[in-house]
Amino acid sequence: MRLPDTIEIDSAPAFDMGDRVRVRKLLRNDGTFPGKEVGFHLAKKGDIGYVVGIGTYLQRAYIYSVHFLETNYVVGCLSRELELTEPRPPLIPQDDDDTW
Repeated sequence: MRLPDTIEIDSAPAFDMGDRVRVRKLLRNDGTFPGKEVGFHLAKKGDIGYVVGIGTYLQRAYIYSVHFLETNYVVGCLSRELELTEPRPPLIPQDDDDTW
């Protein structure tokens, strides 16, 4: 796995807990997923999952634990391997009326 030159953890995570995400590429077991052979297909391009955990890798990149409901696998993913499936609602509901 090649990490980008930038230190991603200097910024906020790209995804939040509970975000619904889509896989942008085929994800294979690199040897870190227990009970499956190296090269086993853990998720294919287009699969949908939910972010259930956020960690870091080598103090440089965020690793998102994504639960894929169809297979019941929880797979560690980099941000570049994922995309949001729907826009996030605001944390605080906003009124469209700008009058105070």
